[in-house]
Amino acid sequence: MNTQSAVNLHHQLAKITEHWSPRVIAQLNDYYFKLVKVKGDFVWHSHEDTDEAFLVLEGQLTIKFREYDVELKRGELFVVPRGVEHCPVAADECSILIIEPRGVVNTGAVSSDLTAATDQWI
Repeated sequence: MNTQSAVNLHHQLAKITEHWSPRVIAQLNDYYFKLVKVKGDFVWHSHEDTDEAFLVLEGQLTIKFREYDVELKRGELFVVPRGVEHCPVAADECSILIIEPRGVVNTGAVSSDLTAATDQWI
């Protein structure tokens, strides 16, 4: 990563071709900023030791919880509290920025074909 230039989110998103495959674009202390394109349903999971922040850059994202849903549109941010089971869903392709500590597995403790590497940089 070049620390002397700005990160253009749109240019970095253009490099992502797979859904549900987060890519690290920046690091702040022990936190990663990850871009990901999503479409369809993810898996129900939780992160026992950390919160997880979702910022919608393009499209719409629904974060399902067992008793309610949170609808996010472009420019909206939501933080899922640690230990809370959730399932992100996007009817159409949606681009999001996720902010979470290094090493957090996208599917939590759930093993899935959607489980991604935790430190894949663009």
